[in-house]
Amino acid sequence: MSKEEKFEFDIANLKKDLAIENMDIKNEDIELLKRYCNEEITMGEMIDIIKKSITQGV
Repeated sequence: MSKEEKFEFDIANLKKDLAIENMDIKNEDIELLKRYCNEEITMGEMIDIIKKSITQGV
């Protein structure tokens, strides 16, 4: 299974799990997770991006 296939599988499960909790995942969230999964950004960078989006009210 390629990295991309594994990621898609994980996202599908994540969406289902979060839907149970009435949480909505936006395309921006998926893209951010893809960047992390593909090692384009580090965990720290991902956290910083999330913090900025929260403080900006996005």
